Amino acid sequence: MKLKNTLLAVRDMERSKAFYREVLGLHVVMDFGANVTLTGGLCLQTLDTWVDFLGKEAEGICFGGDDSEVYFEEDAFDAFLEHLTSCTDISYVHPPLEHRWGQRVVRLYDPDRHIIEVGEDMKSVCRRFRDQGMTPEQIAARMEVPLKFVTGCLR
Repeated sequence: MKLKNTLLAVRDMERSKAFYREVLGLHVVMDFGANVTLTGGLCLQTLDTWVDFLGKEAEGICFGGDDSEVYFEEDAFDAFLEHLTSCTDISYVHPPLEHRWGQRVVRLYDPDRHIIEVGEDMKSVCRRFRDQGMTPEQIAARMEVPLKFVTGCLR
């Protein structure tokens, strides 16, 4: 068994495709109308077909539950944050922050209030700490990860 895709039900396919293209830079790989696969394997499904698949009513589908997220990593995190300032209609879960292990992240909502997290690539975190003068051992302690992980990231 292997995980193939993550699927999100969406109310407005065109609006969702535009969001993922303009904000996250994802592109349509396959478009079947009611089902769209984006680069990275994220799939979007129209709400009306989703409820039909489940045999439920649309009122039973809950958007904005804040109980899960789709996670992305970005090598050029500062450039991504700058890009976000040019995007209109962004609704943030929270502004950019730095977790205790040093990774910078931002969380925002897509048009259907699915949480999207964009985090700084972990290799970039290691390199940022190295460039600040930290030793691999200090980086491992700061990031709460094995030294082997850090040395692999710094290669």
